[in-house]
Amino acid sequence: MQDFTALDGAILIDKPSGPTSHDVVDAIRRKFGIKKVGHCGTLDPNATGLLIIVLGRGTKLSERLMGDDKVYEGTMKFGEATDSYDSDGEITASLPVMPMTLDQLNEEASSFVGDQMQVPPMVSAIKKNGVPLYKLARKGIEVEREPRLIHIYNFRFTDYTEPLGTFKLACTKGTYVRSVAHDLGNKLGCGAHLATLRRSVSGKFDVADAKTLDEVLKLPVSELEKRVIPFLKLAVT
Repeated sequence: MQDFTALDGAILIDKPSGPTSHDVVDAIRRKFGIKKVGHCGTLDPNATGLLIIVLGRGTKLSERLMGDDKVYEGTMKFGEATDSYDSDGEITASLPVMPMTLDQLNEEASSFVGDQMQVPPMVSAIKKNGVPLYKLARKGIEVEREPRLIHIYNFRFTDYTEPLGTFKLACTKGTYVRSVAHDLGNKLGCGAHLATLRRSVSGKFDVADAKTLDEVLKLPVSELEKRVIPFLKLAVT
């Protein structure tokens, strides 16, 4: 068995709003001079929360860690649909929101629990003939997307003050929460988009145990090593 170094494993980052997941990877690679750095599950630029960063030989486990279930928290805005299904996009429809209680909203949300085929948004990193869909979307090109099987374990709103609903959602990998917001808006007949999103859990890892990107980038290598979850521990997680 090859010897593992203290930088073969993973660190938990609480991603800020703004940078892409790839930006976080690049920042850590440059700061610490680590050749192999990756992430386990993309977060959109405006999304925050748990981003698992794999280092060195830890990158060999990225696919496995990426496959874990996720938990998200955030807000959805009703009455406005956008082309990206989130607040970054252009508004495509603006409709009145019907009077609705929190219980009524949760009754609609409960219909999303279970297995379903979900159509990914055009503004996504999924590739069509080798080209990311978001690049086609920027050119005004819309193509047919293959529905994907996902599973939502739980989807509940904890607060609703028109037009914003605060929610928590647990799901399998590959679930686009933006699409859930868009589809719920269509179901209600008023349109909706994802206003904010934060990933709190991925597999057995919790954002409560993560450090912010700024905090990690200020660490000396000796302190970073203490934050790394070792490869062998990841392998049995």
